[in-house]
Amino acid sequence: MHISAEDIVIRGITRSGRPFRPSDWAERLSGVLSTFGEDHRMSYSPYVRPVTLDGVKCVAVNRAFQRVSPKAYQFLLDFARDNDLQVEEGGVHAAPSSDSAAAVS
Repeated sequence: MHISAEDIVIRGITRSGRPFRPSDWAERLSGVLSTFGEDHRMSYSPYVRPVTLDGVKCVAVNRAFQRVSPKAYQFLLDFARDNDLQVEEGGVHAAPSSDSAAAVS
């Protein structure tokens, strides 16, 4: 799945250029908003998904999520701000790299 202009991307790089730890932070953060189906398998939200872009773990968040769950959307933005993570507009990247975790936003 590609990153659309409707996505914002929280990059696993601080504004000072350091990698964010732990290395599975994107899966953990996306997992907070996931569900378990009847098959007992976890499914990421259609609005929030972990991706890898340019070798960097990221979380893609679709802007529509703000209408669906304003508090959860704000939680994600606050997480990025509190951890000094880079946030960029979608559409900057045409598509996630092949080692992307799951569909985003």
